[in-house]
Amino acid sequence: MLEVMKNTHAEMPRRAWVRSVIGGGLAWSGVVARQNQPQSPEDSPVRLIVRGERPLNAETPVTAFDKALTPTEHFFVRTHFRPPQVDLRPWSASVEGLVENPLALHPADTSFKDYEHVTLTAVLQCAGNGRAFFEPIVPGVPWRKGAVGNATWTGVRLRDVLTRAGLKPGAAHVHFHTAGAPPHPRTPPFLRSLPLDRATLESTLLATHMNGEPMPDIHGGPLRLIVPGWTGNHWIKWVRRIVVSDVEAPGLFQQSAYRIPRDPAPPGATVPPENLLPVTEMNVKSLIARPGAGDTLTPGPHDIVGAAWSGMVPVARVEIRIDEGPWQVASFDDPTIEPFGWRIWRRSWEATPGAHSLSVRASDAEGRIQPESTAWNKSGYLWNGIDTIHVEVRS
Repeated sequence: MLEVMKNTHAEMPRRAWVRSVIGGGLAWSGVVARQNQPQSPEDSPVRLIVRGERPLNAETPVTAFDKALTPTEHFFVRTHFRPPQVDLRPWSASVEGLVENPLALHPADTSFKDYEHVTLTAVLQCAGNGRAFFEPIVPGVPWRKGAVGNATWTGVRLRDVLTRAGLKPGAAHVHFHTAGAPPHPRTPPFLRSLPLDRATLESTLLATHMNGEPMPDIHGGPLRLIVPGWTGNHWIKWVRRIVVSDVEAPGLFQQSAYRIPRDPAPPGATVPPENLLPVTEMNVKSLIARPGAGDTLTPGPHDIVGAAWSGMVPVARVEIRIDEGPWQVASFDDPTIEPFGWRIWRRSWEATPGAHSLSVRASDAEGRIQPESTAWNKSGYLWNGIDTIHVEVRS
């Protein structure tokens, strides 16, 4: 049974609560709801929407995206393989390959504290967020809007770790091995790599904390790779081995998966591998959090509120359209720009009786604007079409 009172997890240890999430019963202390369950009213507990149970994949209701930070217990969960049993022994991760001094990282050990620890705010979004909106339908977890969240991440710079290890000539890529267990012996490992110039950016972290607390197992703790501005397939959970190499990581998840056409292709088209590019940077996107889709409102003033984010450059402008009217500029709650975080925006609306459509689009600091829809690709990546909801206004 998935539905339990929201705060029961506060009465059990953090690790035990996480175990209840990923165990056979999938009892998640009231934050998980079945896919077809209606969203809760604003004053009710937030429940994640399950898109798959084994392994667990669950998204956040979009109505929760009216806050600067997404609470950890409301954060979406993306899981490819079975999570490891992280509490069986102290966690360690090796640094090896083209390095002068192979290292062993122990997040709970004093040696890990010798590195400078930094905290940054960044959006984590699954590359397939919005996959359900592509036509024709594409395979994969049928994410709609909620496979995204904004959090603070605390850890050490990967660059500092690699500097201490000492890079040998020829180093060009960094491979990341996860401790996640494949469901079948023939399933290829989830092995990914970053080019060295991305791995050594100041913002690339090996994180141990999320929103100021130890990283929950279900979100990749004790050690997770943080790659701000890039899609979630790069944010490797449960990092066990870091291998510096002269080539990209081999295997399905680096060489074949997470690729999109170099140029737009007709829906349903098969694109030759040589015409595919890897999915890396997120594109500009915005969503309406309040009012909720299908809400009934009273006539009079209302705030339209939501979140907007982009990739390596921040969002600069958000616009709202009521029905077929003109685009109107929204204001940001906080004028301070976090380079990789999202921005909460709002626009007041004098609602009149009748049925209405509300649309939002965002632009980033380089002038890229959210499109009406996204070019089809066979895996359903990087959907960022204009978000439109419908509401009813009546006394």
